[in-house]
Amino acid sequence: MSVASPSQALEPSAGRLVDLDRARRALAAARRAGRSSLLEPEGLELLDAIGVGVPEWVFVPLGSLQAGGGIEPRDIAWMHGDRVVIKVVAEAIAHKSELGGVIVVPRDVSTVTASMRDMVDRLAAVGPAGCLATAFVEHDPSIAGELLVALRWTADFGPIVAVGAGGVHAERLAGSFRPGAALALVPSDVTDAGEIEAALRAAAVVRLATEPQRGRPPVLPMAALVDVVERLLALGRASVPGELLELEVNPMAVAHDRLVALDVLARLGDGEGSAAAPRRSPSRTRIDRLLRPGSIAIVGVSSGQNIGRTILRNTLRDGFEPGAITIIKPGAAEIDGCRCVPDLGSLPGKVDLLIVAVSAAAAAELIPDVIERDLAESIIVIPGGLDETAGGAGHARRIRDALARARERPDGGPVLNGGNCMGIRSRPGRYDTLFVPEAKLAGPGGRPVALGIVAQSGAFAISRLSRLEGLDPRYVITVGNQTDLTVGDHLEHLATDEAIRVFGVYVEGFAALDGLRFLSAARAIRARGGTVVLYRAGRTAAGARASASHTAAIAGDALVTTTLAREAGVLVAETLEDFDDLLGALIRLDGRPVRGRRVGAVTNAGFECVAIADVPGSLEVATLDPATTGRLETIIRDHGLAGVVDVHNPFDLTPMADDATYVEIAEAILASPSVDLGLVGNVPFTQTIRTLPAEDFAGDGSVASRLIELWRRTTKPWVAVVDAGPRYDPLAHHLEAAGIPVFRTADAAMRTLAVVAGVGEPR
Repeated sequence: MSVASPSQALEPSAGRLVDLDRARRALAAARRAGRSSLLEPEGLELLDAIGVGVPEWVFVPLGSLQAGGGIEPRDIAWMHGDRVVIKVVAEAIAHKSELGGVIVVPRDVSTVTASMRDMVDRLAAVGPAGCLATAFVEHDPSIAGELLVALRWTADFGPIVAVGAGGVHAERLAGSFRPGAALALVPSDVTDAGEIEAALRAAAVVRLATEPQRGRPPVLPMAALVDVVERLLALGRASVPGELLELEVNPMAVAHDRLVALDVLARLGDGEGSAAAPRRSPSRTRIDRLLRPGSIAIVGVSSGQNIGRTILRNTLRDGFEPGAITIIKPGAAEIDGCRCVPDLGSLPGKVDLLIVAVSAAAAAELIPDVIERDLAESIIVIPGGLDETAGGAGHARRIRDALARARERPDGGPVLNGGNCMGIRSRPGRYDTLFVPEAKLAGPGGRPVALGIVAQSGAFAISRLSRLEGLDPRYVITVGNQTDLTVGDHLEHLATDEAIRVFGVYVEGFAALDGLRFLSAARAIRARGGTVVLYRAGRTAAGARASASHTAAIAGDALVTTTLAREAGVLVAETLEDFDDLLGALIRLDGRPVRGRRVGAVTNAGFECVAIADVPGSLEVATLDPATTGRLETIIRDHGLAGVVDVHNPFDLTPMADDATYVEIAEAILASPSVDLGLVGNVPFTQTIRTLPAEDFAGDGSVASRLIELWRRTTKPWVAVVDAGPRYDPLAHHLEAAGIPVFRTADAAMRTLAVVAGVGEPR
């Protein structure tokens, strides 16, 4: 006989209530039993409680089967259809089908009972808790008829819902889709049904299921899938952080315009998630004091050369008034024109910014004192050894405890950037804590640009500054361990700065739930016309290493980040080179609006023409209008190239063209109303153009000087390519210094143009 009550008969999920109390009881029962996962009957109960469709089911425990019991007629009489699915129920089994733990039998009492007894005998080694009998659900057998739908807790974003192709081959199917199309992800802060629908359409299988295909109607109304996602998100928001780690339904079958959960896997945590105590948002006023201080104090400045002294000199170089800087150093009266005081108690008053450049142990003694005595509005903590080493855990804890106490004060206490960071270079604040001598890294002095960089790694940030030499970002912020201020905090604050239009972000891992803050800030930046470029480091599939679920195997932590970022309108760079190319191009093309995706190009090498014609993404090779074609024919005739060069796009000048011809052709193509984006390629080995220092490549009449003049008198977005080795670096650098985006291969240029052309379009 059965000892568990069957669920209610299946109903469409739309219109049903979400019974969160009943759902919590299902989770609590498993936790009281000391289990780290739900048994499948408990999972079905949980889904039924939140209004997600499940088949009729009945559970028979092991003891009943071993005692000669089993199914009774009334247990299966109410089930639909003439077949029953028998499943083993055991905590140790994740994928039952592979072990023969799922069979389909006729809906006959004796057959069902015999099958259950045989199953627990065969699988005794896995410790079965009993067997489950469910109604066999007739459903669409195509790829669009079986979905994977999962609620998953993530440290970065909290609860998210993932939707992709389901069934036993879910992981293999996911690998067959192009990047970004295997899985749709919906974070918990998305509540609008229209936004949920837009996110779901990112998955190819969702489009297959919810859109007409070759004349047949959709197999599933999109509203039914949105409804299930909303219910799972409601459960995720209501759960204690870290309590329900994952609730995976695979497959979620499409049956007669509705979704039915055929199999469910649920993993439980300890209920002590890192976000259990809501974090108080940092004061925007204090972040502003951090970025634009009126007064600075520095601890750790040596009379000789050390990190603190470099910070002091770089800050003075950037224009900060010596009279507004105080150095905490006993035994000295002044250093580099700045007064010194012997200790914290001798500070002339509360400072806007305290820079701490001493050892981790010394910082752990100093910073709590500063916080408790309310001596600074903001603090930059330079030293490492606070979080990233075993011995530093106690130091970091002392600082965090002091910050937590300060957050309870009416003023909320200071904000802290770091530790283990290189700090900040702030052009509005006129200071630089990056502690790289000017001989190693040029200070501000290039063209001020509408760029902000926020990075966890200081080395990453200064490498970008070096590669973007000649461009002067408004802010370069390195956050290090994110002891207090996070990547999301800084991006949220900078999002309101209209002087920044491009944001470069480097992330290795968000602080707890800071991914949501990042997404919100990215959406706000996009809404005002700005662009966020993200490089997510540490992209191994950490979530798949020891996971029993398909969801974690398909979508590791890094993929979750990049997928959600793309949905928020962020440009995700796949490589460090792509990151640099995107930042450089977006900044240098700032103010040159992109009107479309039609590319016009000129080069002097046939292989570049081929590379350009192999356009990536949705770029198009422009068809030149008759007026432009006629103008080009006149140019080649006037320069004696008729019969040598044909007029087409991409335009192959061959090595015969000289400097003047080169730029006249480029100007004519860029002027064409048929061209939205331009590319000027230069394989610089021909003797007919001046490309080396010995040839006075920057002199009057050279191709470089003519291209710079063309750049200044045009407003259409275009880029240059110098495909050659180090001997031609001076040429490339000369063009870049004039503001022209320069690439070293045509395909890299085209990839970047494809991304730039998509900025501002719906994603």
